[in-house]
Amino acid sequence: MPYYRRVGAVPPKRHTQFRQPDGSLYAEELMGQEGFSSDSSLLYHRYPPTAIVAAQAYDPPNASTRLPNRPLKPRHLQTHKLDAGGADAVLGRQQLLANDDVRLSYVVADRPSPLYRNAIGDECLYVEAGRARLESSFGVLDLAEGDYAIIPTSVIHRIVPDGEVRLLTIEATGHIGPPKRYLSVRGQFLEHAPYCERDLRAPTGPLLVSRRETEVLVQHRRGWTTYTFARHPFDVVGWDSCLYPWAFSIHDFEPITGRIHQPPPVHQTFEGPNFVICSFVPRKVDYHPLAIPVPYHHHNVDSDEVLFYTGGSYEARRGSGIGQGSISVHPGGFTHGPQPGAVERAIGAESFDELAVMVDTFRPLDLCEPALSIEDSGYAWTWAAGPVSDQPRGSG
Repeated sequence: MPYYRRVGAVPPKRHTQFRQPDGSLYAEELMGQEGFSSDSSLLYHRYPPTAIVAAQAYDPPNASTRLPNRPLKPRHLQTHKLDAGGADAVLGRQQLLANDDVRLSYVVADRPSPLYRNAIGDECLYVEAGRARLESSFGVLDLAEGDYAIIPTSVIHRIVPDGEVRLLTIEATGHIGPPKRYLSVRGQFLEHAPYCERDLRAPTGPLLVSRRETEVLVQHRRGWTTYTFARHPFDVVGWDSCLYPWAFSIHDFEPITGRIHQPPPVHQTFEGPNFVICSFVPRKVDYHPLAIPVPYHHHNVDSDEVLFYTGGSYEARRGSGIGQGSISVHPGGFTHGPQPGAVERAIGAESFDELAVMVDTFRPLDLCEPALSIEDSGYAWTWAAGPVSDQPRGSG
């Protein structure tokens, strides 16, 4: 993260003796990215974080086959048709879209997840509805509707819903953070950034759990493993530096507007390896006297575009069947744009009340089995004039 934090008890000098009340040494752990050449934090444990007493291979539920988007066409996925309830926010995820850089899943969780470590890459959770606590070795983050939570690679954590919570989960094969163009060379948010350090939340105190042998699920590059730790991993009395879980509300994203329609990069919120995450929020729209507020037809030739519709009314998609919880997939190779009639309807509008999360990937996304089970098969034909046919000639 761009700036330094200090939580709990840490010694005045790093890599020096730091003793517990009984005189024994705390166990110092450096968690760092990119081989000691990027962000890191130092955590001080009551017990060695290396002490495991068992390890077993684990076969996760909901493993899904990936299928190419063939025939190539736009897709509409209706996430609210997925099974709800009786799941946790880790093992209950239903993977919808994936490539070798990122995996997008949806889950309705109503029970605590197991302790979990993703050793493949960072995760971004978006809360569509409900509330939850993100508990980790760094402390607690309270999450509510509209929150993004960024969980760095290999942080041990669990998600505890308060009732039922709906989450879009974005799992990277690398690291997720603010776009570099928003940051100074020293990592401070610049004046043109649509959010800043004041908008971010991080754990403010240690979360200490005293328990012996504790299981932790680890997702890694060769599968899944269940570790049994000799002591509960939430034994950190303090930590400091620049790597930690943090949260940001989409409602704190400040939209960038202009006299004419602004391109999607003005909505960018985060970047990951070969993908970006953008936020579409309620905003005043274009104020040129001849402005057309909805997007022009566009063909972003290097990207697949995914939009998760999470509130308000998305003007450009009106009449297409898109609603709360919908996901549209507009692949590279397809020119997409506003639905018929949207351009004329939008002229003269002063503001849009819409809320959506966009993920643009620079490699094609595959469809997973749960996605096919909730697809609105008529969506691809909604731009055509005249009667809509579910399977027009030549659709394949």
